[in-house]
Amino acid sequence: MEQTLEKNKGKGGRPPKAVKKEICTGVRFTRAEYFIVRERATKAGLRYTGYIRQMALFGSVIARLTDEERSYIKQLIGMANNVNQVSKQAHKEGMLNAMLLFESYRQQIDSILNRLRHDK
Repeated sequence: MEQTLEKNKGKGGRPPKAVKKEICTGVRFTRAEYFIVRERATKAGLRYTGYIRQMALFGSVIARLTDEERSYIKQLIGMANNVNQVSKQAHKEGMLNAMLLFESYRQQIDSILNRLRHDK
């Protein structure tokens, strides 16, 4: 039993990363610059250091989706599921009812997409 404990010792924990960040550098900011960078990192949904790294390497940061944008996407996914159900129903009951429902969903989807465009 003691031999098994000795064999497993040191096996736990987080596995080593494939690419290790080995070099640490410093960047100096004034207080105003520091708070501006922190605010921009928060808006982008990144940590401060990740934001600085992205800006240094690529010159731009693509912001993560806001909660509002995520809710729009969830609504669109739900509507896509509903449209799929309508198409199944159209095969059973006929096209006239399906066309009316499709038009209703198209208007709702257009409305959500317009809101997404105006938020950006």
